[in-house]
Amino acid sequence: MDKREKVLERYAARVYKNRKEHLVQIEEGEHPSIAANTRAIPGVMTARGCCYAGCKGVVVGPLKDVCVITHGPIGCGFYSWGTRRNKAKPAEEGGKNFVPYCFSTDMQEPDIVFGGEKKLELAVAEAVEIFAPSCIMICSTCPIGLIGDDVQAVARRAEAKYGIKAIGYSCEGYKGVSQSAGHHIANNGLMRYVIGTGDTAPKTKYSVNILGEYNIGGDGWEEERILKRCGVEVISIFTGDGSVEAIQNAHLAHLNLVMCHRSINYIAEMMKTKYGIDWLKVNFVGVGATCQSLREMAAYFGDEALKARVEAVVADELAAISGDIEYYRSKLTGKVAGIFSGGSRSHHYQALLRDFGVRTVVAGYEFAHRDDYEGRDIIPSIKEDADNKNIETIAVQPDETHYRERYSPEELCGLKEHIELDNYEGMMPDMSAGDVVVDDYNHFETDALLKSVKPDMFFSGIKDKYSIQKAGFTSRQIHSYDYSGPYAGFNGAVNFGRDVTMTLYTNAWGLVVPPWKSAPMLVGTIGGE
Repeated sequence: MDKREKVLERYAARVYKNRKEHLVQIEEGEHPSIAANTRAIPGVMTARGCCYAGCKGVVVGPLKDVCVITHGPIGCGFYSWGTRRNKAKPAEEGGKNFVPYCFSTDMQEPDIVFGGEKKLELAVAEAVEIFAPSCIMICSTCPIGLIGDDVQAVARRAEAKYGIKAIGYSCEGYKGVSQSAGHHIANNGLMRYVIGTGDTAPKTKYSVNILGEYNIGGDGWEEERILKRCGVEVISIFTGDGSVEAIQNAHLAHLNLVMCHRSINYIAEMMKTKYGIDWLKVNFVGVGATCQSLREMAAYFGDEALKARVEAVVADELAAISGDIEYYRSKLTGKVAGIFSGGSRSHHYQALLRDFGVRTVVAGYEFAHRDDYEGRDIIPSIKEDADNKNIETIAVQPDETHYRERYSPEELCGLKEHIELDNYEGMMPDMSAGDVVVDDYNHFETDALLKSVKPDMFFSGIKDKYSIQKAGFTSRQIHSYDYSGPYAGFNGAVNFGRDVTMTLYTNAWGLVVPPWKSAPMLVGTIGGE
């Protein structure tokens, strides 16, 4: 019996029928189809978040010059505040950074009964009076959609009254099937109201936007440092340490670099259609992956001087970290790992683990779509269900003023033979026969795979990290790095190797026998005894 069947055999028939297509095992020479982006089974302990978490918690929350007001109960705002470690600093001394704050209307029962628009308007007025932001964004939660508060209308009135940019997002938690719906809604808002509203042109010959980088633990700063060394200007980062001030000029960049495909591919595609900006799928997580991404970027621009500069930077960076990398590789080579995450991290971190001689044998996503697993070629065959059809898809047209094509269609075809331009091949092609891939993983499947695969280390989110540790397995939180980082780029790889080695060789939970394994925790008697 294979690893997949060992997990599925414990399910009741109805659950088995649903989950069998979400859990696949890769066979030699082929990559199976997987079910994804469908509603989770009620009652199953999924690790997913909601639509609001995707919009506010992931995409717009890290914008440092925006007051993002959660219109809903305080618990929703608190849930999305300060949990992802999106580091940010003011663009200049004395500049504003609202990321450390939690803004909420704190809706109470009377507000739900009688409506909350007036309370929201008072919250906007208070934010303007105290913080004087240049932009306010309003993110609605489940009760708001149920009672019908019009956050877009409130945003329009705020713009007229205060002369600032204000954007309302109807991102109620129940929309779609996961936080992925919130990513799409946030992308639509940024495309409609922010991108293309600025006119500050790039200062250098080659400039990029980094899309789907949320600066967890300082990742974005490390990526920007490397790109600047190569002579490439970073116009904006979507959205870690990002700002509306910078993103409004994103349409003037020469190339988009896409890190997290799932959360930001909508903007990449819309900017390609509207402004003619190509996008390149990159991965700055891992030494080899970072080198490859830098070289593909240089190949896109086709400048021999830039290619030479990239090679010089790569050589210098590798020389600086080679001793540390070799040491940690000596400690980790031959180990096996499992990864369950959101976004593209389950794919990205396999490259970093390979740098240290670690093989990933089980991987999965919380909220991926099929193209994140199988590649974008299968998009035309994906059938949308009712849950996904209620998320608006924006139709954009080429911009008469700013649309420009760097290459002809024939030249683009030639480039695509060598670099992953305007495309993403997915996670599965990078995995091996026998490896298990799980979509919308849950607590039971995590436990079952731990017992079956017995990995040396496991990377996941905060919801399951501690249960994995208590089962005796080395576990690190890959969503916010257990208060460490950065993990991206060359220096980030050293940080990651240090943290994983430290955790693996001081795994206290692996040395402890839980009391319930040696003695019964509950003692009872049968009636009458």
